[in-house]
Amino acid sequence: MKILVVTEQRQGKWNNASFETLVAAQQIASATSETVSAVIIGKGVAELAEEIAGKNVADVLLVEHELLESYTPDGYCVALKQVIEAAKPDLVLFPHTYQVRDFAPKLAAFLGKGMVGDCVGFRNESGKLVFVRQMFQGKTVADVTFTGAAPWFASFQSGAFRSDLLAAHAIGKAPVNAMSVELKPEQIRTKPLELFKEAKSSVDLTQAPLIVAIGRGIKAPENIAQAEALAKAMGAEIAASRPICDEGWLPMERQIGSSGQTVAPKLYMALGISGAIQHVVGMKGARTIVAVNKDQNAPIFEIADYGVVGDIFEVMPAITEELQKAKG
Repeated sequence: MKILVVTEQRQGKWNNASFETLVAAQQIASATSETVSAVIIGKGVAELAEEIAGKNVADVLLVEHELLESYTPDGYCVALKQVIEAAKPDLVLFPHTYQVRDFAPKLAAFLGKGMVGDCVGFRNESGKLVFVRQMFQGKTVADVTFTGAAPWFASFQSGAFRSDLLAAHAIGKAPVNAMSVELKPEQIRTKPLELFKEAKSSVDLTQAPLIVAIGRGIKAPENIAQAEALAKAMGAEIAASRPICDEGWLPMERQIGSSGQTVAPKLYMALGISGAIQHVVGMKGARTIVAVNKDQNAPIFEIADYGVVGDIFEVMPAITEELQKAKG
């Protein structure tokens, strides 16, 4: 059996979720004795293909074409349909990004297959893969299996797997095999415009290694300055639970949770956050979770690696002061 991971890059830069999906593929391969291949498509992406070849894959399929320089759902679907028909994988995996949501269901339909999207895990039951996906904003999960013949399609939620666990190839780089695809201008029905650029104040928290997040315990907007000082001392990004953003105390792009961003930083410090499921689903993939809350029964302590039962207005300045001292 064979797993094919469809990686994602934009303007020559990786989306980190691609590496998370490779980790998922490696773990599935380990459980099922399968092999993992990766495919990268675009134009002028040979260097990226060489990079991914060192990430413990059997081989890398490099698909370059003038009409693939900019993303279009039609171009990607036409190209990937040819790749899948030639490579004949049993399982095709994607990172669950906005781009993948745009084209992957169409690609699966092209091939007459179904797709399980936004998965958070998997397990192997007597040789049969069971995919796990959240429902009702993370309040419950569903086990999903495929029926019918391969190939099967699935995407994994950002943060479901840790990209730092991505294994290097034990015997050097895997081969990079260039694949040619037939793609005509008339097959592409949309014209790519300039990439959307967020305002300078915006931030992609999914790429942040350190995050300091605040909840209702911050009490008032004027107290946010203390959390921002701590974040600055740590070199972290500031974030919040939904109530803080709903009040307008922080912009919506800083919101973590089911209706905000899903993150998986190296360190997530939750200050005055109770740990409602809507927030937890957006940050439980963090490598280390530190929680500070006055309520010793707060649900956040159930998932925290380190917990401090205390007043955040005593803890925040104390940590900030120590960090500043350490910097000299």
